[in-house]
Amino acid sequence: MCPSVTLQTQLLDCLTTLYGDGAGACLARVLALAGQHREAMRAGRERLWDARDVVLIAYGDQLQHGAQTPLATLRQFLQQQGLTELIRILHILPFFPSSSDDGFAVSDYEHVDPAIGSWCDVRELAGCVDLMFDLVLNHCSTQHRWFQQYLAGQAPYTGYFIESDAAADLSQVTRPRSTPLLTPFRTAAGVRHVWTTFSADQVDLNWANPDVLLEMLHVLFSYVAHGARIIRLDAIAYLWKQIDTPCIHLRQTHAVVKLMRLLLDACAPGTLLLTETNVPHDENVSYFGAGDEAHIVYQFSLPPLVLDAFLNRDATPLMSWLAQLEPARPGTTYLNFTASHDGVGLRPLESLLPAERVERLVAEIIARGGLTSTRRRTDGTDSVYELNVSYFSALGDPADHDTVTHVRRFLAAQAVMLALRGIPAVYFHSLFGTPNDREGVRRTGRARTINRRKFQRDELLSLLASPTSPPAQVLAGYRQMLAVRGQQPAFHPDAAQDVLELNHPALITVVRTCPTTGQQILAVTNVASTPVSVSLPADFGPDCAATLWWMGATWGAGGTLTLLPAGGAWLSTYRAR
Repeated sequence: MCPSVTLQTQLLDCLTTLYGDGAGACLARVLALAGQHREAMRAGRERLWDARDVVLIAYGDQLQHGAQTPLATLRQFLQQQGLTELIRILHILPFFPSSSDDGFAVSDYEHVDPAIGSWCDVRELAGCVDLMFDLVLNHCSTQHRWFQQYLAGQAPYTGYFIESDAAADLSQVTRPRSTPLLTPFRTAAGVRHVWTTFSADQVDLNWANPDVLLEMLHVLFSYVAHGARIIRLDAIAYLWKQIDTPCIHLRQTHAVVKLMRLLLDACAPGTLLLTETNVPHDENVSYFGAGDEAHIVYQFSLPPLVLDAFLNRDATPLMSWLAQLEPARPGTTYLNFTASHDGVGLRPLESLLPAERVERLVAEIIARGGLTSTRRRTDGTDSVYELNVSYFSALGDPADHDTVTHVRRFLAAQAVMLALRGIPAVYFHSLFGTPNDREGVRRTGRARTINRRKFQRDELLSLLASPTSPPAQVLAGYRQMLAVRGQQPAFHPDAAQDVLELNHPALITVVRTCPTTGQQILAVTNVASTPVSVSLPADFGPDCAATLWWMGATWGAGGTLTLLPAGGAWLSTYRAR
């Protein structure tokens, strides 16, 4: 690799933040490593994203069928269902050998778990869709060879992990869990207390050691060579540890993201970084940096705000947040979602909802069969940080078994997400309205299992065979919305977004505008339990606007739009420029 002087200077700045006087020697190693991998990394792409970009989130073993590898089964299912025509990007959740946490305790970064498939299966998927891989870089499994060598006292691995005095005051450390921060392990040098931010089986890597940086850059480059279009930086916020600090969002962590961005832009342009930071909004968007860190950040405030709107029949907090939402910098965007393999985080609601309303949301989810997970606060107490629930079950009504309304309410929530500025991400189970998997929770003893059901392929096909079944209805509704969305310039991730004030607390009203064509789309949704009638601006009335999609909506006299409970519409018009 022959980097420009500017690039070398930028890389050196990042490495100086990390390693001080050792930055120069580390730079030489980084450049040599990048040079070794550059030819293997696929050619870059000019396109960043457009309206057709939709992410599907799925486990590699999401579907199983006889002796066929699960990755092959997943590929064939997506193709046969025509979903590869509607969904351009597949986020395969960690498909590497792992000891726990459904793949996130990685015991081998460089091989595909043979129970899931092979790199050949991954390449075949890459021929159908763009791929997103997880780089699980905060920690690895206790079964990883690095940690096993650490336990044995073998250099250089003795410096790969973070030890601490068991009596040390670590009360300032921001905790994402209620489990102990330190876990004792018997090593060749005696018992050592090692940082385990997420679980006793997930040992934190010591990024203050440049050897760890080089190891993980090797993994990063190899993922790109294997076809990753997007790299998701898992749990990135907790990466760097420094005693007497909260150990979250430290400047060194941001320097690591910036370093990776510089290297990818130079060696594999068009490869994108996504940061996973389930924290309050202002902290979350800090990972855009000055447009020089992550290309994409999650909209973590969106899932709980949408739930709050539908369950309280009041969209006021969601609309207030949308009205204040700042546009992403050029070359960056948001990832919008309602559901994922994790639960619905509550920390992103801080400053957005009063405590009593958050408590009411928790109670509503529990009433719908959901569970909760807690984290340890700096004062030593525990608080709910995550709702564990299927998003479909969360939008049900425990007092009413009206399936038609339940399906419409769920699809309406998805329509809100699909209409917003950014790239939409759809969890596999959201395509089919999968309910809470309480049996799975009983089997594993883990709350998150409630939303991580794995299917036999034929079982899922059987559920879809009846057009009147909720899974078939949800999938049909999703197909319709995705087909429409991908054809609209105003749904480009970068297209402008404004809220339309219609002075009704139950209405979510967003206007998207394409700067090149002038197309405007009004997305309107009713979260009330009763019909709502509203007069729209003339440009969006029946005489001017085209109806792109609607559900539970009708035009009345004088151009009044009436929306049933959970009714919604996308209305489009072109304005002369």
